[in-house]
Amino acid sequence: MATSALSGLDLLATAVMLVDEGEVVRYMNPAAENLFGVSSGNTQGIALDALFDRSSVLAAAIGYARDNNCSYTEHDLTLSANGHGPLHLSCTVTPVELDDAPADYLIEFRHIEQQLKIAREERILDQSQANRELIRNLAHEIKNPLGGIRGAAQLLDRELERPALHEYTQVIMKEADRLQLLMDRLLTPHRLPQPSQVNVHEVLERVRSVIVAEFPGIFVRRDYDTSLPTIRGDREQLIQATLNITRNAAQAIAAQPVRDVRGEILLRTRIARQVTLARKRYRHAVEICIIDNGPGIPEALHERIFYPLVSGREGGSGLGLTLAQNFITQHLGSVAFESTPGNTIFSILLPITDKEEAEAR
Repeated sequence: MATSALSGLDLLATAVMLVDEGEVVRYMNPAAENLFGVSSGNTQGIALDALFDRSSVLAAAIGYARDNNCSYTEHDLTLSANGHGPLHLSCTVTPVELDDAPADYLIEFRHIEQQLKIAREERILDQSQANRELIRNLAHEIKNPLGGIRGAAQLLDRELERPALHEYTQVIMKEADRLQLLMDRLLTPHRLPQPSQVNVHEVLERVRSVIVAEFPGIFVRRDYDTSLPTIRGDREQLIQATLNITRNAAQAIAAQPVRDVRGEILLRTRIARQVTLARKRYRHAVEICIIDNGPGIPEALHERIFYPLVSGREGGSGLGLTLAQNFITQHLGSVAFESTPGNTIFSILLPITDKEEAEAR
């Protein structure tokens, strides 16, 4: 195989191995060396049977790819190499044409956990798109009759002679205005982003100042990686997304009974490496973590927390996290969480493009 092609495989985060027609190892990239705990130099010329203790499942996958001259993916594979393991993996075997051999096979290995994570991110992306469409349609359907209700109440208010009856028309108009505001909020995320260069720490400082003013009893700490580059995005949407998540955390803490431990929120930034966002691979991404020591998200809501009109707080609209997810998705990013009582972590990933990385150097 050409040296340039092998150099390209060396850079992959995915574990990759090349074997020849006799299922003998010809090449292994650094990710595969790390995965299996072996050295590429020590494994070249070794048969797969010897390396992986006669894995019949892997042999069958190679046999299928050979017989049908096509890529084949095995989703449930257990391998042990050099005393390490067992490893629960999936693998894809692909026949490749090389300059110096009539047929060889490229084998990609992935942790099953990684596959599940990618599948979950894709499911969340699809769910977010469906949510946005549902919200848009629902809001448009409600806005028109709502305007008619308010207009009729206003006309009725002018015609009523008994002052005591005005109270009822005022209730109708105020509730119509409240619902109108709710519909406007539902439609807000469909505004196209207005991108510019954004410093995520300026975004978080704005959020911090709002939360400190609104919840003086809660301590907001920072842990920033100041070397992060700027990213291209809509500053106001990113502020609103992070503010919604942080305010949710503050409201959950404030709603708790008096306790010994002081309510605390931590805003943390880091660089994430080799991430897949919106079905695209990025070398680097900005990671924003919003961590609180509140009561946590009830287990029953974990699968539905980003759905519209779902709230774990009495009196909550159930829109804050939905809007946050929509804004972040519009930036080709992702948001996920882990939650146990006393420790809830919301993680936002926003991609850094190659151009942004070059400008940061």
